[in-house]
Amino acid sequence: MTETILHSDKNVPLACHGLGKTFSEGDSSLEVLRDVEFGVAAGETVAIVGASGSGKTTLLQLLGGLDEPSSGRVEVFGQDLAAVSGARRGEIRNRALGFVYQFHHLLPEFSALENVVMPLLLRRESLPEVQEQARALLSRVGLAERLTHRPGELSGGERQRVAVARALVTKPAVVLADEPTGNLDRQSGAMVLELMLQLNGETGASLVLVTHDPDIARRMSRVLQLSDGRLQDVTAQYAG
Repeated sequence: MTETILHSDKNVPLACHGLGKTFSEGDSSLEVLRDVEFGVAAGETVAIVGASGSGKTTLLQLLGGLDEPSSGRVEVFGQDLAAVSGARRGEIRNRALGFVYQFHHLLPEFSALENVVMPLLLRRESLPEVQEQARALLSRVGLAERLTHRPGELSGGERQRVAVARALVTKPAVVLADEPTGNLDRQSGAMVLELMLQLNGETGASLVLVTHDPDIARRMSRVLQLSDGRLQDVTAQYAG
């Protein structure tokens, strides 16, 4: 029997139903996810934990429309990502989802400001307007004096704060974060986590965060564990 990990709130910006993913190579296959049911409510924070290789990153990629499921579907505000064109899927990702990775994935040849502006330029919005939005957000994350610096001129923590700003500049409904502090020292990691939680509270964007750190998981409103391809609610184990 499939365990359903759906939030009771009807306002669910991101959900998956019967989600499965199998990787095949030659005559062998590996089922990473099986019949996963999951939903995140508006403004909710969710940690996804599990052993290395359990499929946490695969699940996040499927939720973000960066990979296609072997079975089931992912819905963003009720829209099945697999049922739309690639162009439409990209538009949904740009407007509804934000991404933060363990490695910042900033474009090295562009400044902090240019990196944050990029997602808005994809919407063909006016340059002066999007630059102002990006400046305001970079100032908000403590980088007002680093706008023209390229990633190579920034510390690891600063680069990750630029990545957080880039994820939030589009005002997404959901931010998907894959070990966002995993490549940082403890002090920088704590700063980035506090920033993400603070912005979550201020913007109302939901946060789905993959982590191996139990202290980070405890900061989320729900904790789901991925094991044997299935999700289980283990929030009670992280209480207190």
